[in-house]
Amino acid sequence: MDFLELAKKRYSARKYNGEKIEAEKLAKILEAARVAPSGGNKQPVKLLVLQNAESIEKVAKATDTYAPAVFHAPLVIIACGDRNTAGVLPFNNKSVIDIDVSIATDHMMMEATSLGLGSVWIGAFDPVVIGHEFNLPDYIEPINILAVGYIAGEPASPNRHENTRKTMSEILFFVEE
Repeated sequence: MDFLELAKKRYSARKYNGEKIEAEKLAKILEAARVAPSGGNKQPVKLLVLQNAESIEKVAKATDTYAPAVFHAPLVIIACGDRNTAGVLPFNNKSVIDIDVSIATDHMMMEATSLGLGSVWIGAFDPVVIGHEFNLPDYIEPINILAVGYIAGEPASPNRHENTRKTMSEILFFVEE
């Protein structure tokens, strides 16, 4: 399957059958994050991998009703960034920590899809609660949550983008010289 087919196949799965993710598949998902590019090759990504109900329930405390019990996924990865190692842009002193962690999250999400798993990227959560629940040091910032599992029910159609996404002309922006 080429990349565009894979990208169209991926969707935000919000219902999982509870089947545990095999260690080999988890290793591939985590490797996808490890090889993700980062600004200045600083590699600030830190991953908190949760596979037991008690830990996943802690995440639910930070997500409100948007992601109840993280959709009962058997695997939840909290993608964090290390503020002490994140790259900083020299032009405006802006940290690229959010970008680096998001690239790694996207790599994991796409690898999960390639392995026949579903995922959903959760951005609506309270990072302070996550930090407290998992005793994270102050310099580790929770940025994204990725729930992963075997999908329950029918997957979304890869052709759904024809009706649900903006047209190419709506997203292109050209500046004439």
